[in-house]
This record gives sequence, structure tokens and C-alpha cells, in this order.
Amino acid sequence: MITSLAPLATRDASTRQYTPAMASTVTAPIVLTLVLDPKSQHFFDTLREEHFPKERSFLKAHLTLFHHLPSHNYDNIRSQIEETATAEAPLPIAVTGVRNLGRGVAFTLESQRLRALHKRLQRQWHPELTPQDQQRLYPHITVQNKVDAAAAAALHRELAAQFQPFEATGTALQLWAYRGGPWEPLHVFPFLKQPASQASSS
Repeated sequence: MITSLAPLATRDASTRQYTPAMASTVTAPIVLTLVLDPKSQHFFDTLREEHFPKERSFLKAHLTLFHHLPSHNYDNIRSQIEETATAEAPLPIAVTGVRNLGRGVAFTLESQRLRALHKRLQRQWHPELTPQDQQRLYPHITVQNKVDAAAAAALHRELAAQFQPFEATGTALQLWAYRGGPWEPLHVFPFLKQPASQASSS
């Protein structure tokens, strides 16, 4: 199953519908992210909206898996992601801590299944990956960036003092076209495999 999305500017919030984006129009670099459950997404979005510089804030909170996939291979990439997501059950993601990035703050996350999924995709795409996307995945969600070091340190202390580990759930993969500042949402690929606990009880 593929859910097609149109540019953010065309979204009708009242109906929650999207106009399908045409693959032939994708000429920008492609970004792949993990979609989180609504409760966790809201938690990270709220912090990002509060602490990310408004003039630089084009996006909601996100967990990036690949930063720059080649648009010329878009159809193959889309097919491979659909195949991967169809065979994957929702992913438990441990939110493990708060990290000072120097000029920002991020939450650190951990999931062995997510790392394994990322490695499989790396092997498939390796010849065309940028050096950044060939590296080991360190899952994180940035809620503040591009501020001075003192502001980042202050927010890190505040969030670290309040932090309690919790579990999020990865529910899908999402492709975006990178448009400089804003990203254009292209497709969402839900994880369709039934979780093992449900399969064993059915």
C-alpha cells in the first residue's frame, strides 16, 4: 500500500486529504524518514515548535534515515521501499536520552530492528549513496538547532533534568523531495506485517 501525498502547501487540513504527487516531477534529492505514532510525533513537534528558531523552522520533527537519495532512480527506490515496508511490522523505538549537539538539542533513540532495516537499504543502494548516507545510523530527533551554544546548553540541561525514557513506535516510511528549505512529501509506506504477538494469538 502506498499513500500519495502532495506538497504541503496544497494540503486541505479540514479534510486531511492530499493530491497525489507525480513521480515524473521529482527532480530534487530524495529524503527518507521514519513515521512515528501520533502521540510521540506530537511530543517532539511541540518541543520543536517551541525551541527551533522560527525563521529556520520549515519542518515538523522527523527521524531521517537517508538524507540524499538520487531522484533519477526514484521509481526503483519507491518500489524497494514499498517491498520493505510491506514485509515489516511496526517498530518499537526506545527514546533513550537527550543530547547536546553544540548548537542544538536532540533526543536519542534506539531500535535494533530499525538499524537492521537501515542496513538492508544501505546494501541495496550503496553504489549511489552519499558518504553521509553510507555511515552507521544513529537515530535521533532534533528539537533545536542553529542557536548559540549557551542556548543549546540551557535547553539540554532543562530537558535532561525532566527526561524519562519512553517507547515510541515507527509506523511507516516516508519519502520527501528536498526543496532547499521546505520538503515536499511524496509517499508514505505503512508497515503492513502483523506484529508477532498478534499473529501468535490469532
